[in-house]
Amino acid sequence: MAHATASEAASTVTTSGAQTTVEGTKTILLVGVGGQGTILAGNILAMCAAEAGLDVKVSEIHGMSQRGGSVSTIIRVGEKVDSMVCDPGCADVVVAFEAVEALRAQQYLAEGGRMFVNDEQIVPVSVHIGAFDMPADAAERLDAMGAVRIPAGQIAREAGSPRSTNVVLVGALSTALPFSVEQWRDAIARRVPPKTVEANLEAFERGRAAAEA
Repeated sequence: MAHATASEAASTVTTSGAQTTVEGTKTILLVGVGGQGTILAGNILAMCAAEAGLDVKVSEIHGMSQRGGSVSTIIRVGEKVDSMVCDPGCADVVVAFEAVEALRAQQYLAEGGRMFVNDEQIVPVSVHIGAFDMPADAAERLDAMGAVRIPAGQIAREAGSPRSTNVVLVGALSTALPFSVEQWRDAIARRVPPKTVEANLEAFERGRAAAEA
C-alpha cells in the first residue's frame, strides 16, 4: 500500500485571528522513553490546537514508561478528527526524544514529512533485553532521512532548566505547525509549574531557533 504524503494528510492550512483552519487532518507522533516528558509535550500540543479551535484526539501508549521503556503519543488535529489510527507513512511530523526511538519510528513518517530528533542516545529496555540492537551509525542514518538533529538536553541546560528537554523539542515542533508563537507560549505557561514558566519559555524559544538554524 502506498504511503500517504505529508501534503495529502495536511492539505491547506490557514489562520484567521485566533481560529486556525486545517483542511484534512494533521498527524503528529511523539516517541521517546519513560521519564523524558513526551506526555507533557503532547499535552502542550493538544492544548495549543484546542485553543486554536481545532478538534484534537490524543492517544498515548505508555508501555514500561516507569522503567525506561518506549513511550509514544499520537496527536491528530483538524476540523474534525474521526480516527486515531497512525499507520506507517501517515505521520506529518515525528518528534523523537531519543535517537534509537527515532529510527524505530521512521516507518511512520509520511513522504515529505518532518522529523525532529533529540541528538542523544539512551539505551532503552528493548536493547537491554536483546530485542533491538543499539545502532553505531544512528546519526548518519538520521541525516540520510533528512531528520533535524537538535542537542535538546544541552539547550535546556543553557536555558537554565535541565529538565526542559521536552519543551525544547516542542519549540522545534512549533516550526512545523500552523499555530502562532503566542498560542504555543500560552499553552506552555498553562501546563508547566508556575515557578518554571520563564525557563520553559526560554527553552521553547531556543528549541524553535535551533530548528530554524
